[in-house]
Amino acid sequence: MKNLGRSIVVTSDGSTTIGIPSWNEHYHSTHGAVNEALHVFIQHGLRYWQSQNPDLACCNILEIGFGTGLNAWLTFLNNGNSNLSIFYDGIDAFPVQLEFIEALNFTQLTEPSKADIFYTMHNQKWDEHLGLTQNFFLTKIQSTFESINARGTYDLIYFDAFGPRVQPELWTVEMFQKMHNSLKPGGILVTYCAKGSVRRAMLEVGLQVERLNGPPGKREMLRASKKKC
Repeated sequence: MKNLGRSIVVTSDGSTTIGIPSWNEHYHSTHGAVNEALHVFIQHGLRYWQSQNPDLACCNILEIGFGTGLNAWLTFLNNGNSNLSIFYDGIDAFPVQLEFIEALNFTQLTEPSKADIFYTMHNQKWDEHLGLTQNFFLTKIQSTFESINARGTYDLIYFDAFGPRVQPELWTVEMFQKMHNSLKPGGILVTYCAKGSVRRAMLEVGLQVERLNGPPGKREMLRASKKKC
C-alpha cells in the first residue's frame, strides 16, 4: 500500500479525490466525492444519529479509513449543534501524503474560511488527541483496522474502507463482529457499500440492517444498528 501510485481525480460534482490506478480504485466516488460523503455519512449517519438522540451531549465517532479527512471535515462543518461535543477517532494504517491533501479542493467547495481546521487535522500528529474547537476533538490512529478492540465505545461508525473488490478481508463477519463490539447499545454504523455478502455479515453478528437509497451513482447503501439493551 505504501508504494502504490496515487493521482488526483476530479469527480462529477467538481470535488476531487485520490485515485489508485493499479487498483482501479478511488478514495471516494467518482460520481461526486463530497456529495457521496454528505449523503452516506452526514445525512444518514450524523444527522440521523442526532435525530435519534437529541438530548445527548456528546457523540463518539469511529471512522474506518481516515484517508483524505473528508468525512471528518464534513462532520466538523455539519455538527450544527453547539451543545453537542464530538469525539472523533479516525483510523488508517497508511496515511495520505500531505502533497496529495494539499491538491484536494474540499475546503474551497465547502467552507474556505475554515480551511485552517482542515489542514490542522492533517498536520496533527498521529495517535495524538487534539481539541480542534471547544466541541470537536480528533484523534488519528495509525493502525490496521484488524487491530480494533474497542468495547461499547462508539455511538456512530463511518465504515469507509476500500471496497470488497480490492480489500475483501475488511468486509467479513470477523470485522463486523469488531464493529458490533465497538458500538454502544443503540449505536449506528453507516457505509456506502450495499453488497449482499456485506449485509449478511452484518446480520450474522446481530446488527439490524436497513437498505437506504444510495448516493449519486449507487442504487443503495447500508445503515446498521446495534440493539438497545
